Amino acid sequence: MVRLLNVYTISAFTALGGAISGFDISSMSGVISGEQYQNYYGNPLGTRQGVITSALAAGSLVGALFSSYLGDIFSRKVAIQIGASLWCTGAAIQAASTGVPMLIVGRVISGLCVGITTTIVPIYQSEISPRQVRGRIVSLQQFAITWGIMIQYFIEYGCSFLNSTASFRVPWSVQTLPAIVLFIGLFWFPRSPRWLASKDRWDEALLVLAFLRTTNCDVNHPMVLAEYKEIEDQIKLEREEESNSYAELFSRKVRKRVLLSMAIAMWSQLSGMNVLMYYIIYVLKSAGLSNSMLASSIQYVINMLMTIPSILWVDNWGRRPALLIGSIVMSFWLLLIGVLLMAFGMPNPNQDQPYTWIVVNHPSATRSILAFSYLAVATFAASWGPIGWMYPPEVVPLRVRTKSVALATATNWASNFGLGLAVPPLLRSIRWRLFFIFAAFNVMAFLHVLVAAPETKRRTLEELDEIFEHGDPLWKSFWAQSESTKLENLARDIELGLTRVERGRIGTQVQTDHAVS
Repeated sequence: MVRLLNVYTISAFTALGGAISGFDISSMSGVISGEQYQNYYGNPLGTRQGVITSALAAGSLVGALFSSYLGDIFSRKVAIQIGASLWCTGAAIQAASTGVPMLIVGRVISGLCVGITTTIVPIYQSEISPRQVRGRIVSLQQFAITWGIMIQYFIEYGCSFLNSTASFRVPWSVQTLPAIVLFIGLFWFPRSPRWLASKDRWDEALLVLAFLRTTNCDVNHPMVLAEYKEIEDQIKLEREEESNSYAELFSRKVRKRVLLSMAIAMWSQLSGMNVLMYYIIYVLKSAGLSNSMLASSIQYVINMLMTIPSILWVDNWGRRPALLIGSIVMSFWLLLIGVLLMAFGMPNPNQDQPYTWIVVNHPSATRSILAFSYLAVATFAASWGPIGWMYPPEVVPLRVRTKSVALATATNWASNFGLGLAVPPLLRSIRWRLFFIFAAFNVMAFLHVLVAAPETKRRTLEELDEIFEHGDPLWKSFWAQSESTKLENLARDIELGLTRVERGRIGTQVQTDHAVS
């Protein structure tokens, strides 16, 4: 019998933290072209609109950096609850804003939440997940983001027909609902067993592992004891090394792993997805599409649906192939969009619009640009979208995990901030050339992943230390057998009595006895 509360349902619920981020992404794209928004906030263009949009990313950058303190001190679960509280505050200020400054303040406060939740939720999900389905579990974060984007956009599409400031105030107010549900629901959820172990709460860690891995909470199950033993050995080793987690982030032993996680986060933002999420309205209107709001809504549905294949199969096909194929295919679609805009476009005679290059009377080119935009979104959703969240927690050891993932998420939001600020004026100045720049970024991401990113599927978080420390080129892990048997072997030894885990004083002195044949 399957319990209602298990790894999947817990992870799906905590993914509401990702849905919050999704709500924000479309909270701007759905209103920036509306007459009510433009009139109320003084028709913000270029840099002014860029500052409004990127204000949330600025707050997210700060929130991500502080999330490591919250996640380590108060637990992953409580840190997410703190973020949910900040989101409600920021959303309320945005909905009540009387001008651009107040709107920016509200978005910065909301950003603090997004920085915290997008850092801590993947860590929490990865730390409670069995290694066989860890990719699927953490992919739920991106799936929730796509749902948040889509739901918020349709709310804004419906409210766009209101002839008052309610057209943007109602959607911004509705954003508080998932945060309230998340805050309350987390009281019934367990803490991360790895966080409990790091705080020497070993009895609780074992109970949580048994709850997550067995249907009857069997603390004597061999696989539960094996995973518990592996966590204990890892923490014991870290304490013997007396590592300073802050200094160790850029030590010779760990820095390449930290820098890799930061790079993956950066490339996911530089893929061009920001242009197609935040400013798709501008792109489609520039391409000559009349009903750009409806066309954008279809894009958000595609974004949600194409995340499903990654959820189902990423633990089978692996992280590396998805990243490599995704980046090169994304580059192709963006290059085609740029070529079509260049070939069929002309300067916009109306310079008061957010875009200064338009396609006129070329319906085939317009439809092609729309199709390639959809294909680019679909490619990202099946590759870099979910893997950009699951990879950073996987490649770093427990002792620096929250701090490293915080840096990776901060890099994500720093890139997001830069793009949110730069894209509106760039759309007005370099026009179609912007798509060539993002196509080049995707090629660079392909080359970096090819030489520096190891395959991490189906290995325990503790085993990943071996991949980085054995000295072989990291790309060779793609060809190596990635199906681990170490945990199964340990569980078998425990079951046969070859290895014994003494739980009299759990976590302080776990003794292992090997039988002598």
